[in-house]
Amino acid sequence: MKEFYISDCTRHENKIITSNFVVVSKQIKPKKSGEPYLALTLGDRSGQLEAKMWDNVEEVLNAFEQDDFLKIKGLVNKYKNRFQLTIHKLRRLGESEIEFSDYLPKTTRNIDELWQTLTDFVVSFQNPHLKLLVQAFMSDPEIAVAYRNAPAAKTLHHAYIGGLLDHVVSLFRSCDLVCRNYPHVNRDLLLTGVFLHDIGKIHELAYNRSFSYTTRGQLLGHMVIELEMLQAKLALVPDFPPELKTLLEHLIISHHGEYEFGSPKLPMFPEALLLHYMDDLDSKMEAMRAHFEREADLESPWSSYNASLGRPLLNSAKFLAPKTAPPAPDDSSSFEAEGELERASESREGTPTLPGLKP
Repeated sequence: MKEFYISDCTRHENKIITSNFVVVSKQIKPKKSGEPYLALTLGDRSGQLEAKMWDNVEEVLNAFEQDDFLKIKGLVNKYKNRFQLTIHKLRRLGESEIEFSDYLPKTTRNIDELWQTLTDFVVSFQNPHLKLLVQAFMSDPEIAVAYRNAPAAKTLHHAYIGGLLDHVVSLFRSCDLVCRNYPHVNRDLLLTGVFLHDIGKIHELAYNRSFSYTTRGQLLGHMVIELEMLQAKLALVPDFPPELKTLLEHLIISHHGEYEFGSPKLPMFPEALLLHYMDDLDSKMEAMRAHFEREADLESPWSSYNASLGRPLLNSAKFLAPKTAPPAPDDSSSFEAEGELERASESREGTPTLPGLKP
């Protein structure tokens, strides 16, 4: 296990560190002089960090590629209020030197328990077509393994091993509660939409060494992949109603909620609207939680700027926590202060004053 993680930057600002990282991205850029410099994004299980190497670059340009692991010595500093690493030295690590658990964050929850919770919800479905459909996905060994391990996103929310399952179980619980307040909502339809809305992430994202997009994911995106997956599984469910199929397709393609966020259609029926808002709420709440966790060492209740939410964040729990009282002055300092007051009073007794003025 390595000693320095990216989440430790606050405690190591303006210090030289030596640690191991995975190369999330690699770019070679020109300086003003025309000479090359390296611009890297480094990762470990606690996050990602931008890094630059300015000197002796030619020696290492071809020594590594994206997804390789490096041992790096460099200076942790801030640029435009964001931490970065100025690299002094680096070398590529051999396979025997790599502890893969250091690099990919993983849910702290029990995967088996999350999967069982999901299973129990599906058993409670009243609609036989939707129950058979979701069970067809869950009984597929390849899909089941991937669903249990995939992240829900590359960086924005639930970006860790098991994140997809964690996110979906959270949504199942929330949507189940909300349906009790809106009896006109079709619970089984909504929960099936929850199960399917991000299932394409198992093919869109790669997560063997770092979180990145597959070629298929880059070219198609998870919504198109999900429509293909849905079509394949519907063939296994006899007499599936075509109207229900259309509603599921709309749930998939509208769940981002806005055209500018990648939805080709806006949510047009109650379950679709609920899926969008509950998905958005869960992702934003997780983004806040993770941001506070990364900055737990900060004394201020205010976090740094959160790029995905477009604002700094106030940690309300830290803001409301009892304040530590300042230390009381010791007796000796109090005694010395009293003595100084007495001496000052005595000195004023012998000081001449103007008529009508009191000392």
